[in-house]
Amino acid sequence: DHILLTTDLSEESMRAFTPAAALAKENGARLTLLHVVQDLRVAPHGAALAPPIQDPDIFGMKESAEKRLVEERALLDADLEVHCEVTLGDNIAEAIADYAAKHDVDLITLSTHGRTGFRRLVLGSVAEAILHHAHVPVLCFPRPE
Repeated sequence: DHILLTTDLSEESMRAFTPAAALAKENGARLTLLHVVQDLRVAPHGAALAPPIQDPDIFGMKESAEKRLVEERALLDADLEVHCEVTLGDNIAEAIADYAAKHDVDLITLSTHGRTGFRRLVLGSVAEAILHHAHVPVLCFPRPE
C-alpha cells in the first residue's frame, strides 16, 4: 500500500525511480519520495562543554532539498499518488527506518552507489545501514556493471 522511495538527490539515486514507480503503479500503492538532510550537531568552537549546536543553515538546506524533490517528483508518472517529504536526522539510515515505521511503509526502495574499498570504509554504506535498521522489506537497485 505504501512504498518509500529514498533519494539523496544525486543522479545515482534516481536509478530506483522507474522500478519503484512501476511497483507502485502495479500494486495501486502510494509512493513517498523521501530525502533526509543530515543534521550533524557540533560543539561550539572554544566551548567543548557547551551543548552541541545545529548548523545555522540547516533550514535553508531543508528548503533547498524540498525544491529539488519537487523537481524529482516531476520525473515520475503524473498518475501516481506521490508525496514528497524532507526530514532532518543525524543518522540517515536510522531516520529512514524511523520514517518507515511511523508512516506505515510496506517497502523501502533505494539505489546503491556501489562504492568499494577505501571510499566505502570512509563514507560507509547507507544502504547497508538501512538494511540493519529497517523493520520492513528493503529493495535495493545496484549500480549497473
